[in-house]
Amino acid sequence: AHPRDEARRLLAVLAEHPAVLASAARHRAPDRLARHLEDLADAFFRFHDGCPVLPRGDEKPSAAHRARTALAEAAGTVLAGGLHLLGVHAPEHL
Repeated sequence: AHPRDEARRLLAVLAEHPAVLASAARHRAPDRLARHLEDLADAFFRFHDGCPVLPRGDEKPSAAHRARTALAEAAGTVLAGGLHLLGVHAPEHL
């Protein structure tokens, strides 16, 4: 897949989070949140493998790197918050 596709997929899964969270709470179904977090982690790792978040070698940081860093931070925040809601403590670093 193209790196942009991986970024779009990660954004789409992040965008689903509020609705999934509300549905899981409404139906008292933590398994829905757990499955969503698994989808989010999968989308993040595909994004991470396909889109260099940090510059490589002598490459200068670009707007794309800053955007990718923000996207990675958002994914980490949502994953940590979701795990916390499920009673799981997220590691400081992966």
